[in-house]
Amino acid sequence: MEPTPSPRTRLSAWPSEREPSLRWKMGEAVAPDDIRSSARVRAILDAAAAPGVYAKWQGAHWALAALADLGYPPGDPALHPLRERVLAAWLDDAYYVEFEASSKSTAYGRRGMPVVRGRHRCHASQQGNALWYLTRLGLADERCDALAERLLHWQWPDGGWNCDKNPAADTSSFCETLLPMRGLAAHGLITEAKRAAEVFLTRRLAFRVSDGSLIHPEFTKLHYPLYWHYDILGGLKALADLGLLGDPRCADALDLLESLQVDGGWPAHARYYTTTTPDPVDWGGTSTRRPNPWVTADALHVLHTAGRRSGNR
Repeated sequence: MEPTPSPRTRLSAWPSEREPSLRWKMGEAVAPDDIRSSARVRAILDAAAAPGVYAKWQGAHWALAALADLGYPPGDPALHPLRERVLAAWLDDAYYVEFEASSKSTAYGRRGMPVVRGRHRCHASQQGNALWYLTRLGLADERCDALAERLLHWQWPDGGWNCDKNPAADTSSFCETLLPMRGLAAHGLITEAKRAAEVFLTRRLAFRVSDGSLIHPEFTKLHYPLYWHYDILGGLKALADLGLLGDPRCADALDLLESLQVDGGWPAHARYYTTTTPDPVDWGGTSTRRPNPWVTADALHVLHTAGRRSGNR
């Protein structure tokens, strides 16, 4: 019987690997201009010219996040107009206006940031994502210090963030904590980012502290792009940046990720881009049996960083 090809060998047979960003994700040396001038990058930038910074999934916010994840070369002045748009949005005066709210309805009743039972209820993933991609793209200036300041000001006692305006909500949200954690880490605030990492580590990246049950079935499905959502691959990818994959509390998620391998790679089980919220480019679709090259590249990165054999490249 012939040996099963390694994930890296299998992936090299896919036409999409000719894309420079995918080769970059696979650890190959790629000329920066090849990424900058690729058809995928051009399509993302063309869509970002439309109005609506946060328009899903084509606004300037999502375009810069995609470029950062695709290895777009840092320091490109051509991206400055997009930077100005997102910073104007996420440092608007409304983010410095706070008011006390005693109920969910009153929390929605005013402009500004509601504080319910001593906790800020905000979409910190927006400022967190901006801090991450502006830093990765070499576009950070002193205003990124202001993004970091807002995140730290809104941080909950358990280390994370949550937008839930229900007064009973007293635990940070995975979806609202992932991107602020990545942003603070990229900005060099490692201690603060590791404090946020405890939100995930204490739950083994997907399981309740109380009884060990799965928090949400979507967490164990793989997606690309993840946008502002959460799954175990996104969590592991962020913890890899913090050097935390050796923490024993990551083991169950790493085991689960390994178990999801199919036909020499990893699938995209589901997607968050749809006909009503289209992405400017195609990311390979979904399947439970067919590998997706973008998910596979990220899974291999995580497993390689964790020292897992199936992640060897």
